[in-house]
Amino acid sequence: MNQAEKHEKVHRVFQKIYKKYDAMNSLISFNRHKAWRHRADQIVDARKGERVLDVCCGTGDWTLSLAETVGPKGKVIGLDFSDNMLKIAQSKKEAAQVENVNLVNGDAMNIPYENDSFDRATIGFGLRNVPDYLTVLKEMNRVLRPGGTIVCLETSQTKIPVYRQLYFLYFRFIMPILGKIFAGSYKEYAWLNESASKFPDQETLTKLFLNAGFKNVSVVSLMGGIAAIHSATKPSTSELNN
Repeated sequence: MNQAEKHEKVHRVFQKIYKKYDAMNSLISFNRHKAWRHRADQIVDARKGERVLDVCCGTGDWTLSLAETVGPKGKVIGLDFSDNMLKIAQSKKEAAQVENVNLVNGDAMNIPYENDSFDRATIGFGLRNVPDYLTVLKEMNRVLRPGGTIVCLETSQTKIPVYRQLYFLYFRFIMPILGKIFAGSYKEYAWLNESASKFPDQETLTKLFLNAGFKNVSVVSLMGGIAAIHSATKPSTSELNN
């Protein structure tokens, strides 16, 4: 599958599953995704008044959490290419009466912001769905200010024997069936299995962060390695000039 085909396929998937997306996330992760995001939030460590970009923001849960953290003097941009997912995020924004969030329909492969625009950037369960991982990481590096922080929460590849096999059996067979039963979307959840199974392991993803220009890459492994949080920083101005 080439980049254009993957882009179109992923767009179709999320345009279809948006209504049941939040409920299915809780179901297929046994509700662990909320605890994982809370841990990722702690690693982001956003400060009052900062500007934060949430890439592949989906239905906006992380976006709104970050907005609360940075406060009314801060700003959070939620970027996603699915207008249906953004509709859900918009409804949550309105219900929460949040003023410091902008929801933008845009492409993670070509982020529509100038260099050095944000203090921090996040991407949660979205990197595996983009056409090219490295391109997106480079784009996130570009829009971060020198010294800025990136945090990525994503599925990963556990290496624990037996557990690894059980994990892939669950993703390959059980998760699509749950998608069919509860969301009427067997093919779409089969695709999510495919995207997760092909996603780099923690060491490979660390190398991609370094290739994208980040430094100080740290990894927090979650639930035996089936998910992970990668965090890193963009070199300071003095380091960039050396």
